[in-house]
Amino acid sequence: MDTSKTPAAAAPPVEDERVWKAGRLEPMPIRRLPDAPPSVHILGPTVFLVALGVGMGESYMWPRLVLLFGPEIRWLFLIGVTLQAVVMLEMARYAMATGESIFSGAARVFKPLMWFFFVVAIAVYIWPGHLSAGAAAFEQITGIPWMVTAIIGLVLVGVVFSLAKVIYNVLENVLSLLIGTLVIGTAVVAAMVGSWSDVASTLSGMFAIGYLPSEAMSAAWFPVIVGACAFAGPSGMQQMWYTLHLRDSGAGMGAHIPRIRGLRHAGEEEAMPSRGFMFDTDDPAEMAKWRGWRRWVTFDALLLFWGVTMLVTVSFTVIAQAAARQNPGVRAVIQNEEREVALTAMADAVSSAGSSVLGTIFLGFIALIGLNATLGLFDSFSRGQADMTYNFVPGAKKLRMSHLYAGFLWGVIIFGILILLFGPADGPSGILDTLAFLSTFAMGAYCVTLLLVNNRMLPKPIRPRWWTNVIIGFGACFYLGMLFYSLFAFGVVVG
Repeated sequence: MDTSKTPAAAAPPVEDERVWKAGRLEPMPIRRLPDAPPSVHILGPTVFLVALGVGMGESYMWPRLVLLFGPEIRWLFLIGVTLQAVVMLEMARYAMATGESIFSGAARVFKPLMWFFFVVAIAVYIWPGHLSAGAAAFEQITGIPWMVTAIIGLVLVGVVFSLAKVIYNVLENVLSLLIGTLVIGTAVVAAMVGSWSDVASTLSGMFAIGYLPSEAMSAAWFPVIVGACAFAGPSGMQQMWYTLHLRDSGAGMGAHIPRIRGLRHAGEEEAMPSRGFMFDTDDPAEMAKWRGWRRWVTFDALLLFWGVTMLVTVSFTVIAQAAARQNPGVRAVIQNEEREVALTAMADAVSSAGSSVLGTIFLGFIALIGLNATLGLFDSFSRGQADMTYNFVPGAKKLRMSHLYAGFLWGVIIFGILILLFGPADGPSGILDTLAFLSTFAMGAYCVTLLLVNNRMLPKPIRPRWWTNVIIGFGACFYLGMLFYSLFAFGVVVG
């Protein structure tokens, strides 16, 4: 079910004056919770997380680690993507119960906490890593320098979102098409170049718990592994932005919040309320609807997000193993800092299954992933920064949310172009590794924030269970522990 089609008429009359007080911000009026859609449905807001989850981590960074260390390194991927599925469920808990983003929830706990993420988003997402890596693949197909393609891609993203009437609808449709093409295409290619033993070693590698060869614990590769763990599924602040997509799709109490429009249609936008809403958690009928929404999002988390992400990464790992078998020397080349050669090796393996056309198609998939992830990332960044600015910067409400969205969108595009032209990172691989490492910090911090928001700002009947809190707490230790170990043990961010 497409929750973006949830009828606005589902919003109830406004005669209920009861409120839910959460933190020191404005209380949330009590409104009725819309009926939940069937739990079995096609991709909805999850398409954003799948699109961002199936990014350069799954298609490039993890296959590169498999080429270097073997499929046994994938046990870290399993932990990373499973953690992300639980985080997704808990992010959805607050967003669907209130119609607010997790940023507003953080502000209800402690306003500087929200500003921390505002600054982190800017510090991390000026790096156009996904598009750069995709452009590098496109260069191998066409010979067009990757920097030229990346800059054109950045401008194209800005134009598409500026012209869209309702940005959410455009993005959901585009990403659904790209993800479908990617899932089917990579599975077909993997079946052509791999073997059943590749599939078996890929799957068994996910359970080689504790496998870490000595080279993986070096200054050259441990920071890259830290970044790859962050890139197992949606990385950085993408899970936080997911709460905004849930709201814009009308999921749960998000049905009471207007949607963001493109710059060309900003005049049609309704006024945004300054706070979310809460439903009556003492009403058994309302709680029954809440359980329906939880089933709906659990289906998304387990089957669509976890399942689709795992399927695509298995395909890419099979391709990587075929590449290592065909070209045993690729491992030594990657060890010698020629990290982009991983893509070439996998393209050669695919070509060996039939013709060079197949290798070109494979590189086309990589370029597609780079564009796909950039569409999702830049929209999400602009949406999150606009939301925080609109709600918490004095005087910002004089502008429409669409204007703020467009300002941040074109701002990050201009920063991205400047980084490509004059930035410190060395090539697409260096930009991507830096982005991945920085993302780990944001992920550890949002796990802590999530625990505070859900356990302090929600009514008791809809707070998370104890075991969920334990998993989210483990996530905070996992991400921050690896990050600080890397900094203290090696004194480097990315080698």
